[in-house]
Amino acid sequence: MTADGERLSLGPIDCKRLVGREPFHDGGEALGFDVLAFWRWSKSDLVSNATRGVLAEYLVVQALGISDGCLREEWAECDPEAPDGTLVEVKSAAYIQSWHQEHLSQVSFRVPKTRGWDRETNRQDDDPRRKADVYVFALLAHKDQATLNPLDVSQWQFYVLPTHVLDERGRSQHSITLPSLRALAGPVSFASLRGAVEQAAARQRAEAGDRSPGAEDPPPATTSR
Repeated sequence: MTADGERLSLGPIDCKRLVGREPFHDGGEALGFDVLAFWRWSKSDLVSNATRGVLAEYLVVQALGISDGCLREEWAECDPEAPDGTLVEVKSAAYIQSWHQEHLSQVSFRVPKTRGWDRETNRQDDDPRRKADVYVFALLAHKDQATLNPLDVSQWQFYVLPTHVLDERGRSQHSITLPSLRALAGPVSFASLRGAVEQAAARQRAEAGDRSPGAEDPPPATTSR
């Protein structure tokens, strides 16, 4: 509603991919800095919790081969959508943080059921639930601060679960510790991540009872050592 009391009906903004050269300006007069400068200023700390989480999503998008066809949506119900329509939720954690530590962090992942939000209507669902078909738990597993590099995918471990496994857990529905996660799934490498997501999606479809007649599961994902 405007200051004059007029009701507005504004649809969601169609976000377009930027390239970094877009200049800041003052009414058309260039100010000498651009979007790339903003990205360098705001996102260079890849170890920080917030940025590491976005980076983990990006790694999953790259593994699924969909980076060119999508943009990250801040408040989406799920994170990336795989080419076959599988909805993926990405959670991240790390042993080493960007702040001072007396010891390595204890790893756990938050997995609560949530009320979905629709950006088209700006309304939330009535009942909380997990919207994704598959969960990817991305752990920056490197433990040496001097050589920590989030851009090195060999320093990451990925654990992949169909959502029904989380729904059926008898323990906490709010979070899962790393030992509990490892009891349910082994770590896979970045190179094996896409196959692991496809396999988990097939398990989720089978659990939901909507597997197509004659469909075959993808080959098992390779477990990293």
